[in-house]
Parts: sequence; structure tokens; C-alpha cells
Amino acid sequence: MPTTPSPPESRSVVRTLLRLWPYVRPVRARLFSAAFIAIVASCIGLVIPLVLKWMVDGPIADRDPAGVWLGALYLLLLGLAEALLFGFRRWLVARPLSHVEAEMRAGLYRHLQRLPVAFHDRWPSGQLLSRATTDLMLLRMFLAFPLTFLLVNGVTILVGVIIMLIQDWTLGLVILVPAVPVLVTCVVFEKRYSGAARLAQDQVGDLTTVVEESVLGIRIIKGFGRHRSQARAFRELSGELRGTELRKARLLATILGVIVTLPELAIGAALVLGAVRVADGSLSAGTLVAFLSTALALRWPVDSIGFLLAMSQEAATATERYFEVMDAEPESSATAGSRAAGAMGVPPLERSREWGRVGAAAPRNAERRSQPPGESRSPALTGRRPRPPVPPKRHDCPRDGGDGLIFHGVSFRYPDAPSDTAPVLDRIDLHIRPGESLALVGATGSGKTTLTALVPRLHEVTEGRITLDGTDITEMSREELRSRVAVAFEEPTLFSASVGENVLMGGGAGEDDLHRALAVAQADFAHALPQGVDTQVGEQGLSLSGGQRQRLALARAVVGRPDFLVLDDPLSALDVHTEAAVEAALRRVLADTTALIVAHRPSTVLLADRVALLSGGRITAVGTHHELLHDNPEYAHLMSGAPAGNQEDDER
Repeated sequence: MPTTPSPPESRSVVRTLLRLWPYVRPVRARLFSAAFIAIVASCIGLVIPLVLKWMVDGPIADRDPAGVWLGALYLLLLGLAEALLFGFRRWLVARPLSHVEAEMRAGLYRHLQRLPVAFHDRWPSGQLLSRATTDLMLLRMFLAFPLTFLLVNGVTILVGVIIMLIQDWTLGLVILVPAVPVLVTCVVFEKRYSGAARLAQDQVGDLTTVVEESVLGIRIIKGFGRHRSQARAFRELSGELRGTELRKARLLATILGVIVTLPELAIGAALVLGAVRVADGSLSAGTLVAFLSTALALRWPVDSIGFLLAMSQEAATATERYFEVMDAEPESSATAGSRAAGAMGVPPLERSREWGRVGAAAPRNAERRSQPPGESRSPALTGRRPRPPVPPKRHDCPRDGGDGLIFHGVSFRYPDAPSDTAPVLDRIDLHIRPGESLALVGATGSGKTTLTALVPRLHEVTEGRITLDGTDITEMSREELRSRVAVAFEEPTLFSASVGENVLMGGGAGEDDLHRALAVAQADFAHALPQGVDTQVGEQGLSLSGGQRQRLALARAVVGRPDFLVLDDPLSALDVHTEAAVEAALRRVLADTTALIVAHRPSTVLLADRVALLSGGRITAVGTHHELLHDNPEYAHLMSGAPAGNQEDDER
């Protein structure tokens, strides 16, 4: 199972955790107040032994019942104050830290939307899900408890040791004997636990990936009877995670054994030595009681060191994993001239907030403009996840004039491909004139899908350039480019939203645009669904047939009346009669649009004015369908439907 590479274990925990400061800064006042209150509450607990000393050496020694009752009242008030202060600390941090977690999760989601397709090609989805859920939960828990109590317990131990030394320095030195071995154990524990914590969190991501793939591919698993093999694979990964968690438990048990045992031995030695000194009169009984009470009050701060260090290591690992995604370079919305300037001097949190403003939901009709964000006319959306963002309406650019779509010596190689391999696309020169439709034909693996992905900049060209009406696409912001270029992929993706919302993601401003697009795509079946266009299509649109999903994807591409249309075999899942109806409607749309159409069947090729043959990553022929059919044997072979022989399917 693929996983993201783990960074070296030699890293500074403090430096890693300091990266959380931009997110924590807005709530720092409450966090600092909570830490101060916790320190005060802990120090109040250290006053209790001093009251005990006064009671033993005073009222108890003098046989004064009234003094004993007064001392008991002091102890009760101190205990109540300590409990109330700790409760108030918890109340202070609960709300702001849940806000920090929500902000970080929202920032991660916004950033994921801005990352290039190449990033998502490399990363397993389960790894991203685990970072957005498990890792952020660990960070919230760390900020709520270990972060505060690392400080609180440190101050408590320091104050307690000072109090014990003041009471009796000899007994104090006995208590301090275990300090050195405990510190050495903590250093060794940190180094070893760090690697185990990273491995466990990566394995959780791998396990999440398997679960997600099994749910999305349940039809394949059931159809081929592979549920047992999938269960075995899941058990193996789960067993590996269990082994890692057991290793973490052994490390934690080791440090707890050292931290608990050595101080207990020191307290026992102090008790024996103190009792001897009380017996010979060199130490008062009250002092011994106060000393031992202080030492026992420090047991929890000392015993919790291992637990707090473990949580700190897991939080540092979660922070690393979170920023592995946040540090990935996003697609820039700026043009080439302003891209560098816009990326400098902006904190990561502010950039992620700015990125989230792109793609705000557009209204479906005039009435919806007055509704608060997130509302919908469809009752089916109540209580469901937020609908996918809808891009702004495509601006009305002239459909005639300009230079059309031109590929100037375009070459492309995937970023992770070995440098000595041939490029997927090699020096592509192609001109699609304004208002013209060009069909792109080639054998499987020739690079057709890759070529179409370059137009909306889903991938960046390695060499050469692409222009729209004379403007290099890298000189446009991605928002502007994608408002002019619409795409429909061979594998349509629908979201858990209504039919109408899925279609209007492509642009459009109201019911008229929606109905027109549905008519063009021959998707009138949407009106016959239980709630019409407000019917929820379910996750991945699996409640619809393949042909229905493809028609809705086509409707989404044409709804915004784009200047340029890129269609990747958009009719592959349609039956013959529906295909003919869609083609008839598409001809009217293509008459006003510059289009690049990936085609595998003659019927789709006939939609275009000209045809380009892509072979071995290069354009080897351009002409009309009939010209190429007559003059080009390779094209004639592809269109004949005869077996193509052994061809390597390596298209990405």
C-alpha cells in the first residue's frame, strides 16, 4: 500500500509545534489565561502540605480541637478553590480550541482544492482523510491538555522541590537523586517514540485508503467475489497497525516504569530517614508530614511526564503530516507577471483563507441571491453536507474573432517520470480556428487525455505554450482560464448534491440555463426523477446509470456557454439512439464554440470540422475525416474497428 514518505526522525519537536502558532494566535489570550489559572490551582495544591504542618505542630500537638477544625476548614477551602480553578481552565480552552481545529480543517480543505492534479495523482486519498480527521483531533487534544500541563507540571515540580529543600535540604537531596536517570530515560524515549508515532499515523492513512476504496468499489468486489481477499488485505494492514501500537505501548510502559519506580523509591528512602530524625528529635513531625505530603503531591506531575511526552510526540508528528500538505505549492490564481509577488510575505493561514474565496457558490436563480449561504430550495439538502462550490458565471466573450486555440511546440512529461524516458507529448503543433471543432483521434496510450488536460491547466506544459485567442494561458489567472474553457471527462464525476446543483457547477445563472443544458445533453430524464432537478444523486452519482451520469457531465460542460469546449470522449456510455440525439443537439452548440473533442468512434468524429491524428505523442496527420480515411492507413485502421494488435496501454 503506498504511503507518503516519512521525514527523518531527527527533528525538533518544539520547532515543529511552533508552526501551529498562526492558528493559535487568535485565541492566545484565553490559552495563556488558562495556563496561568492552572499554575495557580496547582500551587494552591502545594499550600495544603504547609497547612498540614501547621496543624500537626500546632493544634494537634497542643491538643486544640478548635484549631484542628479551623485547619480542616482551610483544607476544604483550598481543595474547593483548586477544583474550581481547574474546571474554569477547562471551560476557557474548550470553545477556542474547537474553533482552532475547525479553522485548520477548513484551511486544509481549501488548500486541497487549490493543489494541482499531479499532487492528487501521487497522494492516496486515505492519507489526506487521516490528516483532516485523526491528525487534527490529536492536535486539538494536545493544545487542550499536554501543552498546558507541560508548563503547569514543570512549574509545579520546580516550586515543590524548592518547598521541600526549604523544609529540609537533606531530605530534599534524597528526593532529587532519581532526577538524572529520569531525564536520560525521557531523552531516549522521545527519539524512539517519534518514529513509532509517525509510522502508526501513516498506517492509519493507509487503512483509511483501503476502507474508502472498498466502499467506492463495492460493486466490483461483490461482482467478482473478492470480499475475502479484501478482508485479508485489510486484516494484514490492521495487524501491522496493531504491531506498531503495541510497540508504542511498550515504549510508554518502559518510561512509566522508570518514572514511577525511581521517585517512589526516593520517597520511601526519605520516609525512613525522616522517621529516624523525628525519633532522635532533629526533625519535627509536622515538617516530615509536610515534606512527604509535598512529595506525594508531586507524584502526578512526575508520573504524567511520560504520557505528556508521548502526546507531544504524536502532536509533533500530526503537525508534520498536516504541513506536508499545506506546504505543497498550490495552483496560482495570479498571472505569470504577478505570481511571484503575490506569493511573498503572506502567512500560510492567510493564504489559505484567501484561496477559499475562489469558487463561492453561485445562485441558481434570481430568488436564491437573497438566501443566506448554504440554503437551498430542496428539502433533500436539509442536514446534509455543504453542496460543492459553483464557479462564477462564465463571462460573455465574443464567439468570433481571435486566433482560437493553438498549441505551439508543446511537450509534456509527468513530473515523477524518469528523465531518460520519452515525453508523453512531443512538440505538438496544432491550430483550432475560432468556431471550429477538432476531433482528436489516436490509439489507446497515445496521450489524448493528457493533451486535453493541458488546456485548462490541470497539468502544466513542460515545453512550448498554448494560447487562447492569442493569449498564453499561463498569462491568465486560472479562474479566468477556467471560466472560458469547459471540460467534460470520459469518466464523469458527480457530487452528493441535487441534479441541478451538479449541472450548475459548470456556470449558468438560473433555471433557463439549466433546462437548456439538460436539453442539449438529452438529459430530460432529470425532470422525471422523484424531486425533478432537486433530486439528490448520491455519492459519486452511483444512483444513476453510466449514460445518465455522462449526460449530466456534458450538460455541466455546456451550461455556461463556454468560449472553448474540451470533451474527452463524452458519448462513450450512450446507446446508439441517445448518442444520435445528443450529437444533433451538440452540433448546435459546437457551431458557436471552439472545441477539442477526443473521439474513438466515427459517429463522434463526424461532429468535428477537422480531425487530428495523435500517434506516439505527436500529431502525425490533420485533415477532414474523409481525407484521413482515404490517405492515412493508421487512421483508417483506427476507424475500421479491426483488432489493433498488441498496443501498450500506458496512458495516464
